[in-house]
Amino acid sequence: MVAAGFLDSHPDLMYRSRGLDRYGEREFEEAFQQFRRAAYYSDKPSQAIVGEMLWIGLGVPKDRALAYVWMDLAAERGYLSFVEKRKLYWDQLDESERGRAQQEGAAIRADYSDAVAEQRLHYMLRRERSKMTGSRLASLANPVQISVPGVGTLDSSQYYHPKYWEPKEYRAWQDSIWQELRIGKVSVGDVQQLSDADAPGEPVSKPANGQPSDPAAPAKEE
Repeated sequence: MVAAGFLDSHPDLMYRSRGLDRYGEREFEEAFQQFRRAAYYSDKPSQAIVGEMLWIGLGVPKDRALAYVWMDLAAERGYLSFVEKRKLYWDQLDESERGRAQQEGAAIRADYSDAVAEQRLHYMLRRERSKMTGSRLASLANPVQISVPGVGTLDSSQYYHPKYWEPKEYRAWQDSIWQELRIGKVSVGDVQQLSDADAPGEPVSKPANGQPSDPAAPAKEE
């Protein structure tokens, strides 16, 4: 679907995808800008990534107060992983940072909260969906095959499924992915110093007589 131009009609996913590409290439400043563009279209994962990059100062000056504001936006729909991260951020802010978050957050929320950002996305989805009106592609009852050069064909009933284009269904599809998604973590014990005797080495095999054998010694002919 990406190869067929799906992202061109979904700016939230398109800019997030570009951000991930730039991030993977360690172009963090450009990645940050792409994630902000996705966030402008109410992409919650991108809003969370913007917050995380601000929190650690990756590709942008470190700012924990603003990082909390962005994570608060990401948690707006109650997605568990972002809600938990928001609490973690808030617990670590000092009083001055909390004051800044509350004071400066209003302007950011005015542009990036769902109340305004989702409307931008909905406009894009409706505009692109309306281009199918009156065409064979608009009919899911009589699907046609979309030809994707270098990839193959794609059934139009899949490509134009309402969950990808109708605002309410698109939101429900996003919620089904992110609502219960949890960020895993691994807990390890305290670091321990190993002595030389404890260090792993070559396995020692024991023959029938119970004496260790030298793995480097040539085999004895019978």
